[in-house]
Amino acid sequence: MIRNLPIPAISMGLLAAFVGYSASFAIVLAGLTAMGATDAQAATGLFFATIAMGICSIWLPAMTRIPAAVAWSTPGAAFLAATAALPGGFGEAVGAMIYCAVLIVLTGFIPALGRIVAAIPKPIANGLLAGVLLKLCLAPALALGTIPLLVLPVLVAWLAGLTWRRMAAMPLAVIAFLAVLYLAVDTSGGGLQAGGAWLPAFAPVAPIFTVQSFFSIALPLYLVTMAGQNIPGFAVLELNGYPVERQPLIRNTGLVSLAVAPFGSIPVNMSAITASMMAGEDAGRDPAIRYWAAVTSGVAYVLLACAAALVTTLASLAPLALITAVAGLALIPALVGAISAAFSNPAQLEAPALTFLIAASGMTLLGVSGAFWGVVAGSLVWMSKAIAQRSKGH
Repeated sequence: MIRNLPIPAISMGLLAAFVGYSASFAIVLAGLTAMGATDAQAATGLFFATIAMGICSIWLPAMTRIPAAVAWSTPGAAFLAATAALPGGFGEAVGAMIYCAVLIVLTGFIPALGRIVAAIPKPIANGLLAGVLLKLCLAPALALGTIPLLVLPVLVAWLAGLTWRRMAAMPLAVIAFLAVLYLAVDTSGGGLQAGGAWLPAFAPVAPIFTVQSFFSIALPLYLVTMAGQNIPGFAVLELNGYPVERQPLIRNTGLVSLAVAPFGSIPVNMSAITASMMAGEDAGRDPAIRYWAAVTSGVAYVLLACAAALVTTLASLAPLALITAVAGLALIPALVGAISAAFSNPAQLEAPALTFLIAASGMTLLGVSGAFWGVVAGSLVWMSKAIAQRSKGH
């Protein structure tokens, strides 16, 4: 029986779960904290986001027999981390997460919504994603100027991993972060002992629904989740020869996101990075059994969810600048990819540039965040230039 187990797929699934979690848990915590979550609320949100990843990563691959890798919305968490807290505090942010999950569910039921998102010019969508990521990607450089002795070991470990194998960069950076935390950060205050439990003491928050949170948080969160995660995730599966029915996958991840959103969880979605690990030959020669890699990653995520309280406690012991530096390092590859794609069309540079600058500025207008206005302004410029270029062509 042991001989029949798809060992390469199981090994790759475990590796993908470790890489996916270690590369982005700090981003999720930074996003929830920026929205006003307490440590207990952040631990609760992390727990349910990880559980949601695990459930979807077991359920969807088992149902479709394809390595349909699922992750939490890393660019969405980065957007939250770079956005000012709402007047209603974390409760209003939870309301926005529920709004976002409803939009994802509706997209799964109404194909026209998916086509509207897909109709946003890719340079505009990538300009939005780059603007959302920029602030957090600056964190390692800023931390280097304020706490160099703490950040340098993490940077060196990240660079060593990047030089050796790209997927090893963040796991090594996290190991270095833990070493710095143990050796250089004062943990004598008792926080570690007081928070010794692995499972969090669940701290749900009553959601607050406002028009401002819909346009400032929910809509940009939905757009970066769809454009930055779902669409690339589907593309990875299709490039590896797997047939993908997009609507059911969007619908099901949306329903799970809606179930966990009241607990402060960011949405879950299709993954591109871990999917590329589990859909290729490293997960086994037979494409028909590679779905076991995704199922294995789901089991690993469920187990990792049980460490949410411990992870949050460890993160709370570190200086905030160190946590955001670790999060920023994880997002640099995504930032590079988004900037490259945003400026890939020489005839349309101003529109993505405007989207990028407005989204990155942190500005608000009429109580609505710059991420929304960046898409509006960029789309208007894009359409104006497109119309002018067609007129000249005639």
